[in-house]
Amino acid sequence: MPKSRTPQDPSDPERADVVARLSAAGRANSAVTVMFHSAVAARQGLNATESKTLDLLIRKGPLTAKDLAAETGLAPASVTGLVDRLEAKGFVRRVKHPTDKRRVLVEFRAEKMAGLTEVFADWGREVEQFCEEFTTEELETVIRFLDGAADRQRRAAARLAE
Repeated sequence: MPKSRTPQDPSDPERADVVARLSAAGRANSAVTVMFHSAVAARQGLNATESKTLDLLIRKGPLTAKDLAAETGLAPASVTGLVDRLEAKGFVRRVKHPTDKRRVLVEFRAEKMAGLTEVFADWGREVEQFCEEFTTEELETVIRFLDGAADRQRRAAARLAE
């Protein structure tokens, strides 16, 4: 639960400068994130959407095509094509839903990502070392900011899909 905060004056020049620098840092972070994940995806013969869909399946477990559409903001027909491509490349498989035989789950095939374990482990070590520069309280603030920014970006993406 966030601590109660005093309302900030948006006309404060120092605050305006910090918000502008935060926006610039966020844009730069977004760009390098896309580049990193595109490079990782390319190593496996994937595009960015395919790679991030696999990440979603790794984090959330098997999902239906409808769930994937909701999570990604893609149209159902696009999800069908996406799953077809990932299945053809051997990254996912369609399996029967355990309780509803009319539904199908898309399941990640972990054995296909074994070669990338070291790539992510190397990057993870760097991030872990970087985190040592911050207090636990500062890291909690970063988490709160990133979670809030992701939530707002998810809503913005949903509005674009309308």
